[in-house]
Amino acid sequence: MPVIASAATALPEHRYAQSEITAAFSELIGQRHGRGGSARSLSDVVARTHDATQVRSRHLVLSLAEYETLDDFGKANDVFLREAPPLAARAVTEALDAAGFDAVDVDLIASTTVTGVAVPSIDARLVPILGLRPNVRRLPLVGLGCVAGASGIARVADLLRGDPDAVAVLVSVELCSLTLQHSDTSMANIVASGLFGDGAAAVVLVGEQRAERMGLSGPRVLSSHAHIFEDTERVMGWDVGSSGLRVVLSPDVPRLVESEMNGVVAEHLRRHGLSTDDISVWVAHSGGPKVLTALEDALRLPPSATQDTWASLSEVGNLSSASVLDVLGRTLHRVPVGNEQHAMLVAMGPGFCAELVLLRW
Repeated sequence: MPVIASAATALPEHRYAQSEITAAFSELIGQRHGRGGSARSLSDVVARTHDATQVRSRHLVLSLAEYETLDDFGKANDVFLREAPPLAARAVTEALDAAGFDAVDVDLIASTTVTGVAVPSIDARLVPILGLRPNVRRLPLVGLGCVAGASGIARVADLLRGDPDAVAVLVSVELCSLTLQHSDTSMANIVASGLFGDGAAAVVLVGEQRAERMGLSGPRVLSSHAHIFEDTERVMGWDVGSSGLRVVLSPDVPRLVESEMNGVVAEHLRRHGLSTDDISVWVAHSGGPKVLTALEDALRLPPSATQDTWASLSEVGNLSSASVLDVLGRTLHRVPVGNEQHAMLVAMGPGFCAELVLLRW
């Protein structure tokens, strides 16, 4: 059973209250769509929608004034290539320090992002920045979106079962603000402009033999379970065009979560002779208030079960694939490890899909 030795989050220096971001975005779309009554009405919709996300502050990779110049895919992606690697490096460095490892100890690095295009991939760019060994194994995960934090832990754990003396790092870096579409007045774009933030997160996982030899404590990865829902390709994702990544975000997501997730979770737990009543710790992706409430209703969770998720959503917004890793870090700081409790890490993303990771806490 691989061990999660540490988790760390790194955030850009520009931090804004939600009200400041709302005002800036309203001004931007006002410039694009005129200043008549329709623009004022649109600004009212933006304000109500942003307030409903229950996000109180977010970190952005650029200052608010700089977003007006990002009017095509190339410009936005150039910023991603400049800013994403050092932010990811900060998260990895903090996670390695917390676990007591150096960069040269890393045998495998997996990276995930869905908010920019990088070839060579982020993990390759981190080799010289961090001083990783030139023979480090790399696993770039692309296109998984918000589910990738959970999927990344699951896939890295799978690899560590075959190499139980290895040290691995999963790093997510998402600069969601760079995907903002200036001329898109769809509700999906307005919701995204109020919900998603920028950040990176990293998790150090260690194979069972190495962890035992070093006396490392941490949640142990028991198993994982993936599920893709039928006929849901257009529920969540990107449409890619000259202006960049245009969000696809269906209002059906909460309904899907509420109607389907209990069965998915129950199926996985039955394999271990468990039920949701046996899960003491929940680490859930902060998909937004409607999605999170739907998950709580589906699984009949008490408010205390998702307190770290709500705190993450309020303080930094939805960080896409990095969100569940940020919640994991918060939970590791709050809940003592070693009591042999069962825990469930869960995230959902494009597909529409879900990934579950069963842990022994």
